[in-house]
Amino acid sequence: MRVLVALVRWLTLAPVLAVVAGLANAEEPRPNVLFISIDDLNDWIEPLGGHPQARTPNLTALAAKGASFSRAYTASPACNPSRMALLSGRHTYRTGMYSNYQDWREVMSDAELLPAFFARHGYWTGGAGKIFHNTQPAPELWDEYYPSKEKHMPDYHYPTPGKTVNMPTFEHMYGDFDWAPLQIPFETTGDYRSADWAVQQLQKKRDRPLFLAVGIYRPHVPWYVPQNFFDAHPLASVQLPKVLASDLEDVPGRGRNIAARAGGYHQHVTAAGQWRKAVQGYLASITYADAVLGYLLEGLANSDYADNTIVVLWSDHGWQLGEKQHWRKFALWENVARVPLMIYVPEGLSAALPKGTRAESEVRRVVSLVDLFPTLAELTGLTGPAALDGRSLVPLLADAQANWPHPAITTYDFGEFSVRDERYRYIRYIDGGEELYDHHSDPEEWRNLASDPAYQSVKARLAAAIPADAVPLGPTIPLAPHHTPPFGSEEQYREYLRAHPDEAGQGG
Repeated sequence: MRVLVALVRWLTLAPVLAVVAGLANAEEPRPNVLFISIDDLNDWIEPLGGHPQARTPNLTALAAKGASFSRAYTASPACNPSRMALLSGRHTYRTGMYSNYQDWREVMSDAELLPAFFARHGYWTGGAGKIFHNTQPAPELWDEYYPSKEKHMPDYHYPTPGKTVNMPTFEHMYGDFDWAPLQIPFETTGDYRSADWAVQQLQKKRDRPLFLAVGIYRPHVPWYVPQNFFDAHPLASVQLPKVLASDLEDVPGRGRNIAARAGGYHQHVTAAGQWRKAVQGYLASITYADAVLGYLLEGLANSDYADNTIVVLWSDHGWQLGEKQHWRKFALWENVARVPLMIYVPEGLSAALPKGTRAESEVRRVVSLVDLFPTLAELTGLTGPAALDGRSLVPLLADAQANWPHPAITTYDFGEFSVRDERYRYIRYIDGGEELYDHHSDPEEWRNLASDPAYQSVKARLAAAIPADAVPLGPTIPLAPHHTPPFGSEEQYREYLRAHPDEAGQGG
């Protein structure tokens, strides 16, 4: 199908070589940046191999053209704190921005964010779709935005507005937790329109370098995409994720509480007989997002920006679809913390990386999304703010095997941490509960080794990476009914369980 295998002619275009010595000249134009977010995308893509039935030819093409980081991790398993950590280069535990139920303007008003940084250095800044959290756009940071500076999310089609199609609703369920094919053309969908606006910007000549951000919303729920993307994943043959029936037995109380948060999604999905349909919907939405990406990259390939633009692709966090009896994000396990991250730098474009990214470069070092800010600053020849927490990934772009002894830290609320190195994941919850997994022998995280005496030194080493001076939870905003509140202390968590005994039975 045409939209499923959108031709990425860009992959085969020979790069135009620049004179590297001229890059040091301050009058030389700086590299452009195409900054692409795909929302809620886990490792179910062909380059990461998370699901055997993934169909993502354009993600595969981008990974083949540049560097794909196979062990990239988010700062937070929630949209708002993850995005703000990435956009500021400052980790959640340095800002107090831990939750979707916070306003970044109140919590981290002193941070210089990527669009403002590039604007300060003379860049034209434009964007479309979800870059900031849905309800918290930043109109003052952009020269132009689609659909507008105040409304950064395009309209999305709902087949039955106000009610679900397939998933029966239950108490506290997120209203968009649903999946169904749409009988509309690909070109009328919200994400396509965002990409099309960006393609139009790439046809315009500008007297300034550009920082162009494009947010592709799917596979964020609801998984409503055109019929042909569902047809690409026939329901009868859809494979469910690998699960272990007893997986939660060795998980501490807080971990079980997180798995069952907001009403116990897994039990409701399975009781309704919707598990396979849900997996189909997620796979279909990934393939749809990939087609949107293909259209965007082809637009870049056919523009004057093809050989002078750095391309960065990332997702804010992963997703679980029944692993550990958990759905959605909001957890510290691998499927949620791990994210796709790809970077392409043309040859001769950046003085920091004169040879550009090596084709088909897989970087297996553990990195964090907070590393993107200093990376882009170095690649564009700029000096980033002094307060950045991340590290430039340029050494790994130059040599995928370079020494990189830095673990990735992910937080969920204040006082809850995951520490990931190249072999292990260590989790410590707000009530002191612990998990430890050896990914060499247990990639599905089915065996918690935290209490095993043989692993105490490993646990201690990883625990030492947890910051002792984490900033407290910043100001919060009102909750929606489908979310549990962010906790600023163990006592707040205990108080919540006392007020919600049904949830206390699932954890604590």
